[in-house]
Amino acid sequence: MAVDFKDSMTKDNLMRAFAGESQARNRYTFAAAQAKEAKLHVIEAVFNYTANQEREHAEIFYKHLQQLSGSTIHVDGGYPVDISDSVSDLLRKAQHNEYEEAESVYTSFGDIAKEEGFLAVAGSFHMIAQIEKFHGDRFGRFAQFMEENKLFVSDVQTGWICLNCGYIYTGTKAPAVCPVCQHDQGYFIRLELSPFSCFSY
Repeated sequence: MAVDFKDSMTKDNLMRAFAGESQARNRYTFAAAQAKEAKLHVIEAVFNYTANQEREHAEIFYKHLQQLSGSTIHVDGGYPVDISDSVSDLLRKAQHNEYEEAESVYTSFGDIAKEEGFLAVAGSFHMIAQIEKFHGDRFGRFAQFMEENKLFVSDVQTGWICLNCGYIYTGTKAPAVCPVCQHDQGYFIRLELSPFSCFSY
């Protein structure tokens, strides 16, 4: 069923998604600052890394609206208020929101776009839904590490990398202080979770 873009539900959904991604980016930036204050620099990095990807998603959705440049799109929407003193709670809230985007919001937006004949938009929604699922998995994994007091401790020998200088240590616990750059333990991440790791443990 071909629909004129300016009269489509897809146009509204793109603006809702743009607003949602923009808000998610800000929430994650705020959460990163809170993690930094708690000296949880690895969690700060996870939030900032994800925030940058959310910014990219927002841009993708916004560019799909290019033919309506100069107009105003009025939409309604509900957005979460994720405020907590607990960094692990912020991770769990982020996990929940990412799963909701992946499993219901963007999947349905993509289906609607496909029905209305906007296949490129449908592709963006469906592929970004998969990315959001991965974001939720990542937030959940780090929340679990924190809840189990295993953010810097492992049951088995594993590699740890300092996010500041790149020093790699192998053991069951990340060093309290990096012996190379003297940054605190909060900068260490399991090597296999390092964004650009070429090793497997």
